[in-house]
Amino acid sequence: MKLSQITSELEKLAPLTYAEDFDNVGLLVGDPNAEILKVLVTLDTTEEVVKEAIEKGANLIVSFHPIIFSGMKKITGRNYVERVVQLAIKNDINIYATHTALDNSQFGVNHQIAQQLDLKNTEILIPQNDTLRHLVTYVPTADAANLRKALSEAGAGSIGKYDYCSFNLEGTGTFRPKEGANPHIGEIGKIQYEPETRISVIFNKDLEGKILSALKKNHPYEEVAYEIFKLENKNQTIGIGMVGELENELEEKEFLKFVKEKMQTEMIRHSKFLNKKIKKVAVLGGSGSFAIANAKRTGADVYLTADLKYHYFFQAENEILLADIGHYESEQFTKNLLTAYLSEKFPNFAVQKSEINTNPVHYT
Repeated sequence: MKLSQITSELEKLAPLTYAEDFDNVGLLVGDPNAEILKVLVTLDTTEEVVKEAIEKGANLIVSFHPIIFSGMKKITGRNYVERVVQLAIKNDINIYATHTALDNSQFGVNHQIAQQLDLKNTEILIPQNDTLRHLVTYVPTADAANLRKALSEAGAGSIGKYDYCSFNLEGTGTFRPKEGANPHIGEIGKIQYEPETRISVIFNKDLEGKILSALKKNHPYEEVAYEIFKLENKNQTIGIGMVGELENELEEKEFLKFVKEKMQTEMIRHSKFLNKKIKKVAVLGGSGSFAIANAKRTGADVYLTADLKYHYFFQAENEILLADIGHYESEQFTKNLLTAYLSEKFPNFAVQKSEINTNPVHYT
């Protein structure tokens, strides 16, 4: 199987266009046309993980965190990043990273945490800006139904829990075919008045190429008239963090015990108890100090994240319980997510989860 086939499916789950600007995602080492024999899924790509891939005959590592984060000017083995890249190249191993593209996915990292905690009625904590587009096109009324169907099947008109959404307005289009044209309707040199339908649909920006392809393939006109606008509307399906509810409210200490069991962690750093029950829970895998205010605005009783520095705990301000469960601990089940996803997409292909615990933090 070609590497590009696998990455194409991964980018349906976590489109790279939604990764944060500071990030480095996608194919980091390798060749899109490489023939893949086996996939190894990991949270981090370390030297030990590359050696594991070699031992297991896997020539593609799908990693959550990118091993190459900032620019590299030399690859001489001076540090662990360069050594990993060297070892991968020497053994023809490809490395692909999802990171914040998966963080911002509706069914990504934070969805996985919400599932671990059995949260109900989940919503995106911080919807990402500039993700929605509005397409307007004009088509002969007789062809409108067919074009609407094609656009919808390409992903346009999907809003929340609804699809095939569109707005349609009937009118009259005019045009005059010039010399050399091959008109679907009308004659060269004569003005044509044609009953047309104005179709308006909303779509996620990562689908623009696919939707324009469907538009041009299924539109009868030689020259297709269309407009695309950026929207400022909040997107319900793309963004970082999640907020949901426990089925049954818990006391604060009882909740933290529940988190330890569900998230398989032995230690939780937290702000002072507020002596109130926990029902609404906000989560954000990895470093989430930037979203404390967002969690408070949702009315969450607790915000579960990682990498909170000393002064961030003051931001609880007797309004919310802040709980830091550790960076690795908050994201560790991402391996399960990616392994299950790839196994479902490629049921007859070898996809294995790395057996190596890559957590660089140890507790005594």
